[in-house]
Amino acid sequence: MNFLTIFLGFMPGGSEWILIIVVVLLLFGGKKIPELMKGLGSGINEFKKASKGEEQPADSKKEETKE
Repeated sequence: MNFLTIFLGFMPGGSEWILIIVVVLLLFGGKKIPELMKGLGSGINEFKKASKGEEQPADSKKEETKE
């Protein structure tokens, strides 16, 4: 048995995903989940920009906040 077979053996199936989604909805509520996803998306976008080197220098950021 290789690692991939072992790893995929522990992946949740259809009914387990439904149970996970229900638990997440109960914990966070329907109104909080879109806010969490928006924050996650903006974090991913910032990470992509930083990895490409498109981030502005620190000096220009300070000037923008002063104005």
